[in-house]
Amino acid sequence: MIKVSVLYPNGEGSIFDMKYYLAKHIPLVRRLSGAAPKKVEVEEGVAGLAAGSSPAFLAMGHLFFESVQAFQSAFGPHVAEITGDIPNYTNTQPTIQISEVKL
Repeated sequence: MIKVSVLYPNGEGSIFDMKYYLAKHIPLVRRLSGAAPKKVEVEEGVAGLAAGSSPAFLAMGHLFFESVQAFQSAFGPHVAEITGDIPNYTNTQPTIQISEVKL
């Protein structure tokens, strides 16, 4: 199993519209990728480790797939439409990481 994490960094002037992300973007991703994602998780950053500090990331989206190939097959044909929606909910540049789930 692999996890595709999309991390939206926090910074001065950064915005993230969680309502849009949950109501529009995630359903778009699910519709375009079909049954390939086995699970989808969304997290909203609330704080950093130090008391009163800001979170490093405004939000994180995690999509779980059976393999990197399954992810690439599902997203490849739709990457332009999916990434084209990003400016509708954030002004940050997301970082994407693909990880193998061990536990």
